Amino acid sequence: MSAVWARVPGSKSLTNRALAIAAMADGVTELDEPLVSDDTTAFANALVALGVPVERQARRWIVTGMGGAPRLRSGGVWCEDAGTAARFLPPVAAAGGGAFDFDGTDQLRARPLRPLIDALRALGATVEPAGDGGGLPFRLVSDGLKGGELTLTSRTSSQYLSGLLMAGPLMANPLTVVAPELVSRPYIDMTIALMARFGVRVTESGPDRFTVHPGRYVGTRYSVEPDASTASYVFAAAAVTGSEVSVNGLGSASLQGDSQFVDVLSRAGAEVTVESDRVTVRGPRRLRGGFTVDMGPISDTFMTLAAIAPLADAPIRITGVGHARLKESDRIDAMAQNLASCGVPVRTGPDWIEISPMDPSPALIHCRRDHRIAMSFSVLGLRVHGLVLDDPACVSKTFPGCHAELARLFGGDR
Repeated sequence: MSAVWARVPGSKSLTNRALAIAAMADGVTELDEPLVSDDTTAFANALVALGVPVERQARRWIVTGMGGAPRLRSGGVWCEDAGTAARFLPPVAAAGGGAFDFDGTDQLRARPLRPLIDALRALGATVEPAGDGGGLPFRLVSDGLKGGELTLTSRTSSQYLSGLLMAGPLMANPLTVVAPELVSRPYIDMTIALMARFGVRVTESGPDRFTVHPGRYVGTRYSVEPDASTASYVFAAAAVTGSEVSVNGLGSASLQGDSQFVDVLSRAGAEVTVESDRVTVRGPRRLRGGFTVDMGPISDTFMTLAAIAPLADAPIRITGVGHARLKESDRIDAMAQNLASCGVPVRTGPDWIEISPMDPSPALIHCRRDHRIAMSFSVLGLRVHGLVLDDPACVSKTFPGCHAELARLFGGDR
């Protein structure tokens, strides 16, 4: 059996981090192979609202950095559904100074922002939220951020810390953030590595203690690697169809923590080959279960495993994913309810889900406008004829070509 090559688009996490840093940099940044999706488009549009020129070509985005402060000092910033825009751009705007009104869709308004709001206030900004004050919409007014030391609640999202660290070089004094109970640590490692690529170092002086000094980012040319979270769907599809799939541009040198998802597939019986810039997965005759896995560090892929877990030969228990209840949907509940609709035995707790073996029955899958729910069940649909998504188009948030690519690779009809 020879491997087929999957076409996996660029990383959303890297694209949006690179956009944010490039916006603050001196000079011009060229981003090759950025992800073009709802979330990255929303992020780029939000930068334009801050006065940052973003030229979008087919396979390259060109950002003219503002060298620190936004060129516009007031205006509205619409974040659409993009959590990264709502969590990365307020620190950027506050560090530069001005008055901005941040808002987003009802789905994004429901996601928490309180730790970030409290941190911005501690650093000298005025933040005036509407409603209960826990999230969007809010008005941000700032003459710049002073820096200093603060403690940041980080048990629900690592994005608050990433946003503050990226804005750190623009602050008047060194910024030190202590982030106890930090979840999704690989995303912080990604942020730090990308900041270094643009010329700014973050130092760690203790457990979950990060310092960034005032400085300047320098525009550069950066090639965005394929999205490891997105690759999880084609790798899982290979695992459940007995196929062999390779993705170029991912491998042992990847900056993305979700590239570790293939280690979980290996535990489930898949044959995995990881090279410096390529990963290949070959599916087993049947998935192997009977294990517990902590997927907290790679929680965006826990749904991929949960969706295919019924096809294993023994139960699979996934732990450490309590913060996934605060994403685009309550992802633990969404997986449990949809799997139960397929007749699959499921048990859950505050931060865990356990799925037992069962031949799933056809059912209507309620995606809850969550791209990762839709894509995960699209993989299961390769084995369960008649599985129907109520909102297949929601995959455009991060992988607009998901259904076409699965059909090309595995002969599906979704």
